[in-house]
Amino acid sequence: MSGPVAETDDRRYLLEKVGDAAVVQCYCDAWVRLTPRDRLLAYHLSRAAIAGRRIFVAQKCEHGAELLDLLEELYLHRVAMPPAVADAISVYTKRFWINNGPYHAITARKELLPLDPCSWRAAVDSALASGARLPIRSGESVDQLLARHDRMLFDASYRSMVTAKNPDDGTDILEASACTFYGPGVTMSKLADVTERFPLNSDVELDDAGRITEVVWRMGDPATGVPPGRHATEITEIVGHLESALPLAATKTGRALEALIRFYRTGAEADRIAYDIAWVEDTDPIVDTVNGFIEVYVDPRGRKGSWEGIVSIEDPLKAQRLKSIAEAASWFEAHMPYDPKFRKPDVKGISARSIDVIIETGDSGPVTPIGINLPNDQSVREEYGSKSVSLANISEAYERSAVKGARREWCLTDDEFERSEKFGRLANELHTDLHEIIGHGSGRQADDRQGDPARWLREHASAIEEARADLIALYFLCDKKLEELGICDDAEAVGRAGFEAYARNGGLVQLRRVKYGDRLEEDHMRNRQMIVRWICANSHAVASVVRDGKHYLTVLDSGAFRKAVGELLSIVQRIKSEGDYEGARALMETYGVKFDPSLRDEIVARYERHDSTTYTGFVYPRLE
Repeated sequence: MSGPVAETDDRRYLLEKVGDAAVVQCYCDAWVRLTPRDRLLAYHLSRAAIAGRRIFVAQKCEHGAELLDLLEELYLHRVAMPPAVADAISVYTKRFWINNGPYHAITARKELLPLDPCSWRAAVDSALASGARLPIRSGESVDQLLARHDRMLFDASYRSMVTAKNPDDGTDILEASACTFYGPGVTMSKLADVTERFPLNSDVELDDAGRITEVVWRMGDPATGVPPGRHATEITEIVGHLESALPLAATKTGRALEALIRFYRTGAEADRIAYDIAWVEDTDPIVDTVNGFIEVYVDPRGRKGSWEGIVSIEDPLKAQRLKSIAEAASWFEAHMPYDPKFRKPDVKGISARSIDVIIETGDSGPVTPIGINLPNDQSVREEYGSKSVSLANISEAYERSAVKGARREWCLTDDEFERSEKFGRLANELHTDLHEIIGHGSGRQADDRQGDPARWLREHASAIEEARADLIALYFLCDKKLEELGICDDAEAVGRAGFEAYARNGGLVQLRRVKYGDRLEEDHMRNRQMIVRWICANSHAVASVVRDGKHYLTVLDSGAFRKAVGELLSIVQRIKSEGDYEGARALMETYGVKFDPSLRDEIVARYERHDSTTYTGFVYPRLE
């Protein structure tokens, strides 16, 4: 369960290993620069982020929040159990915390409890005898409590994927997915002609007459006659902390918080848009927060927002590179390799910041991205702009906690490895910056396809958008413009290192995370594999080499790689702008979904020899 602890500058970063997950400490050095007022603001915003975590757990699977309560009670009373049983419950509970449920945060596949049902029942009885308070419903027995969770814990075939966009047996993707946005009997065909009033923040169910109905997620507002909705208890607690934060916030931050509170009360789409606009217009807060129903990756349709909370502090010392890129956004837009009619005629409001996160919960933590560009609403992006942030202390913690030596395993030549060592970190950081600032902030929809691209691209919308942002970052990664901006001294070398790393990861290394099956479900993994495989199939830029029984992907020609990236980017941008569902489906299903299980088995074996984890959950500072 536990692995070696990494020490750097007298700090612990790698705290332990839980299966294939690393548990890493995140430090927030920017905290010392805050005034007492801003520290108190950060505290209340952090409590609001913690208050909503259970919403995301409930969104990922049926009875997820109750299962969390049950596991935590057993974890607290594990001393009364046999050591092997206590260890199994400890490991499973920690993984539940890391993944916000029983589904792997990266692969979306369910993980079973590593106990037999008899040992599980004995553990429950031991916990009860030592004073555990189980989440038993009124009039329910312990047997009935356990029966509700048995299939989720022990049956691999039951709700095997939290998000299933390509089920093996052709089952409707909503029925095949464990996420709770859609009730029994709701299918893609039944939603084909439905226009939802609350597209981002509602569950869709069938009423007694078999008609589609929405159950909105909101607190309610008795003063205006708006009744409470689903998750009202958690949202009410969130709003309470946001209201405590309001008197401490600067003017623009306060406006954004007021708009967020109004949206939480009504759930109305117009109030959500007003919040997005107010948040974008708050361009330079010292303490900032993202709080709400944001990303749509868990929903197989790509429409419903998973709940998340982030609180952060700007680090101006690390922000200059990002601001240089953001200030040149018009230049990047004008030099896109895709059809000019899909370029923004006037780039507005792209801001970029480097932040230290204080806390991330729900869909943003403990497993977190290293860059964010919000809001996701395409119309708000085009008219008002977006905010892009780089999570500086997360990137640092990743780097400081990494197990050294694994990188050499995937480099075919010494030259490739030396480039990776010399330029790899900068290439990765620049790719993230360009992806978030320029990638997600660029492009426009065709005149007859205004609004949310997911209306037309459906289950492929998120993967297409991530592919588009990745391709834009790759296209400009070796551009001399980066040297002109003072961002790097040798764009060609940085770009080559970035191309090589992307080919290795997208075509090979990321498969270490998918230890079962033969297909990818997570959108970021799909988009990366699609890009690498498309380039391999449609150019001579990348070669697949087998040496001593090991597979490698090596970049033969940087110029050819960039040319292929530009060609694929033109295709992907057209698909998004025109809402071409069939084009998106063909691209993803041809290159992005299926993989060779024997290749995966080789990758897993090679990675395990280096005692490396496949993903990371972060531990954040505790505010009191």
